[in-house]
Amino acid sequence: MPYEMILLENPVPGVGVVRLNRPQALNALNAQVTREVFDALEAYDRDDSVGCMILTGSDKAFAAGADIKQMAAQTVSDLLTDDFTDWSRMMRVRKPIIGAVSGFALGGGCEVAMLCDMLIASETARFGQPEVTIGVIPGAGGTQRLTRAVGKAVAMEVMLGNRQLSAAEALSAGLVNHVFPVESYFDEAVKLAAKIAEMPRVAVRLIKDAVSHAEELGLSAGLAYEKQGFLLAFGTEDKTEGMTAFVEKRKPAWKHR
Repeated sequence: MPYEMILLENPVPGVGVVRLNRPQALNALNAQVTREVFDALEAYDRDDSVGCMILTGSDKAFAAGADIKQMAAQTVSDLLTDDFTDWSRMMRVRKPIIGAVSGFALGGGCEVAMLCDMLIASETARFGQPEVTIGVIPGAGGTQRLTRAVGKAVAMEVMLGNRQLSAAEALSAGLVNHVFPVESYFDEAVKLAAKIAEMPRVAVRLIKDAVSHAEELGLSAGLAYEKQGFLLAFGTEDKTEGMTAFVEKRKPAWKHR
């Protein structure tokens, strides 16, 4: 499928990259970008040759926010019928997604970054939710995910005081996994993605599913959900191969089923 707003890359076997490509608009998110990103991620999700994905932008901007020119003309009715700020399709992707973030990740860009399962940031990354400065509030998960990630007090200042978190602050708060120089952050994201892509993919999906539910379920319900995934893993060929290889002190040959 031809894309106009994103680029697809396969830097190493097992890794699929979706790169936002609206440099003239600092990768601002509009309806076309949203659709293309969803379509590409879902295609990688169906591709048996891909075990992990990376969502990234440019060194200057991951995504500087939603496209305000498009949003300014929208009404409540428009958003109810065709909401390009609804990124719930991304939540249904079963394979892990690593966000590689450099430069601005503001508004919708910050919200999309937080939809990723892990974040690798460059030293120039800046995270923020400045929606209050244009008279609205975050509408794609910012009030919920940022609060869960960094706590109420910091989230309030980011959203009410228009504070931007530096890469170092985001790392300290637990919003990102690692921070690297601009010259190497993407390569480090590829290394992590390649490592994950080599793991048994059914188990990887079960882990992502269980961890994703951890924030939504109480402890007892979460433990019960985890147990279901644990039992399902025992029905896979990779469970047999993995345990046999461990006993035989050799490297497992995963079949991903």
